[in-house]
Amino acid sequence: MDDGHSPRKARLDRALALFQEAYEHQMSGELDEAATLYLASIELFPTAEAHTFLGWTYSFQGRLEDAIVECRKAIEIDPEFGNPYNDIGAYLIEQQKFDEAIPWLERALQASRYESYQFPWFNLGRAHAGQECYSRALECFNRALELDPEYAPAVDAVRSARLKIH
Repeated sequence: MDDGHSPRKARLDRALALFQEAYEHQMSGELDEAATLYLASIELFPTAEAHTFLGWTYSFQGRLEDAIVECRKAIEIDPEFGNPYNDIGAYLIEQQKFDEAIPWLERALQASRYESYQFPWFNLGRAHAGQECYSRALECFNRALELDPEYAPAVDAVRSARLKIH
């Protein structure tokens, strides 16, 4: 019987505290400190979130291949967590690999554990725009706006896609 004080629970609690500290450093732009803390969190108790956010930190450092590796590790831990699929798609878009990005973004849209579906819709629109498929891009940007009417990047992208269609 687990009374809430097991060694596993203690490791998880410490890993979550390190994750939170890492996130605060990341949001303050202290990327090296954030990466170190995410790695410490992962060493104690690997989670999909820690791998995904370490990947996000690496992306801010321009380390897109390392970011993708971390997202793949996150997916291995929790295939239903949508963020790493979206992030891989976004990193591939940054590398101008639009065809490769699309399946990852579509998987993000199918993930059962994801709170912000506007992001993969937006990124899917970016991928289609990168392929110069502006009508499809516009559809995706509009789907993002249905989910979050205030999402400024999607508002701007709709305007841009409309100009390219007409």
